[in-house]
Amino acid sequence: MARRLGRIFKMLEKRIESAFVKATQQRGGLCLKFTSPSMTGVPDRLVLLPEGHMGFVEMKSPGKHPRPLQIQRLSQLKQLGYQVFVCDQFEQIGGMLDAIQAA
Repeated sequence: MARRLGRIFKMLEKRIESAFVKATQQRGGLCLKFTSPSMTGVPDRLVLLPEGHMGFVEMKSPGKHPRPLQIQRLSQLKQLGYQVFVCDQFEQIGGMLDAIQAA
């Protein structure tokens, strides 16, 4: 039962992530899968919007929270002046993209 719930949550996360990518593209931007071979815990997505606006987004299943290392990486990026977000709901997508575009 727990394994099945885990798969369901992972599927939800992927659906939210796909919706985020599509919404970014509709605004003329790119939503790149972000991985770093030399640093673990980096956010899932690098969002690039027109006119040089950018932000980092950690994707999560509904109600799930970033792991401690992910929180540390998000904090490091924020201290460097970047916008960082954790997205676990479809309803958050528009507001996050608005915030990235407004910065």
